[in-house]
Amino acid sequence: MTRYISTRGASPPIGFLDAVLAGLAPDGGLYSPEVWPTFTLAEIAAFAGQPYAKVAAAVLGKFAGPDIDSAVLLDMCEEAYSTFSHKAVTPISQIGDNLFLLELFHGPTLAFKDVAMQLLGRLYEHALSAQNRTLTIICATSGDTGGAAVEAFRGRANMHIVALFPEGRISEVQRRFMTTATDANVRCLSIQGSFDDCQNIVKASFCDEAFRTAVDLSGVNSINWARIAAQAVYYFTAAVALGAPGRSIAFATPTGNFGDAFAGFVARQMGLPIARIVAATNSNDIVARAFQDGLYARGNVAFTQSPAMDIQIASNFERLYFEMIRRDGVETARTFKAFAETGAVNVPPAALARMREIFSGMSVDEPQTARTILSVLNETGELIDPHTAVGVAAASRTILPDPTTPLVVLSTAHPAKFPEAVLAASGQIPHAPRGTADLAARPERFDRLPADAETVKAYVRAFAGV
Repeated sequence: MTRYISTRGASPPIGFLDAVLAGLAPDGGLYSPEVWPTFTLAEIAAFAGQPYAKVAAAVLGKFAGPDIDSAVLLDMCEEAYSTFSHKAVTPISQIGDNLFLLELFHGPTLAFKDVAMQLLGRLYEHALSAQNRTLTIICATSGDTGGAAVEAFRGRANMHIVALFPEGRISEVQRRFMTTATDANVRCLSIQGSFDDCQNIVKASFCDEAFRTAVDLSGVNSINWARIAAQAVYYFTAAVALGAPGRSIAFATPTGNFGDAFAGFVARQMGLPIARIVAATNSNDIVARAFQDGLYARGNVAFTQSPAMDIQIASNFERLYFEMIRRDGVETARTFKAFAETGAVNVPPAALARMREIFSGMSVDEPQTARTILSVLNETGELIDPHTAVGVAAASRTILPDPTTPLVVLSTAHPAKFPEAVLAASGQIPHAPRGTADLAARPERFDRLPADAETVKAYVRAFAGV
């Protein structure tokens, strides 16, 4: 049986589906596999030319183990990725010498979160089908997670979903992907604060055992292990398409909560030859600074044209820290409790050295983000969104030991999700893909609440009917 342990060491190991449904561990830690599953180089090479769903089933199968029959898992993957508008699901385009874009925005809400969320909705449905349970899913979003979660879970039996977003801090398109849902099992909350406030409310909800039990709470932010596992898949498909495992590939990943970048680490742990992962941040540079100087310290949230990255607490950094200090749960718990209290902790020198063998951190400011949108358009004819621009800008400043190594930028959202920012930078209005053009005409439904955990918990209790 594949088992999952908490990064904080005080929760018992559990199975894959239990970890998926739980989201956060009872001790406040994040679940990670007890033992890393691996592929041989021959198995990785055999992914070449395979349908995306088949590769996804192979990767997820390593983490699910006997919890899900392999044929059932393949069916779930095929169903999930049939919702994407491109047959390759996550196609690659070339924008420069050894520089590529991995297009992760062909799902129903035009963002990379769809890649994991469409599968997660089906995993939940499978896990609950044999149980007489109604789960309450609560998620915080800096823009894209909420829309992807609402799309994946709306209308599904035995599930309530509540999406929290920071009022006025996400694009209108991002908001409407959440707030135009009419399904009875969906609620959206506009929180008067930042994304970090939303995320802290979610964490406080999980740490309240009475509340957690009463509403049967689960979470689908990137704290959920299945999100990370599903995102590791496109590292495999992209790398194999560019010659792996015969050569190493590098990635530049726009990052806020560090889940997408950590998914690259997961693929590397499984045997994929990844030369480097560049964690590209906007001016909310907590992760970039951690890799640069070893101090993981939150600051004030800056509101930028790449709002999904406007984060000063990168939850998945705890998973990396856990790995880099040799999986010492007691020390991880001490460190992140101290971070919650003081807002700053030092990464031990040996752990920092191990991080730097794999990761680089790079921050991109607002003017450079806008210039990059324009330069990519002028040089390639491609319009990119601000988050992708952060990744491209970081990639342009990255020097790899072997200049022939392909560098893949994760293009995390369609430019039509950020029309104002793209227009201001490029002078062009991005066209909305078919199926989303009427989004602006749909009525919205959401409630406004203060950034107060007790107020939100009372709202969720009423919605769940407990």
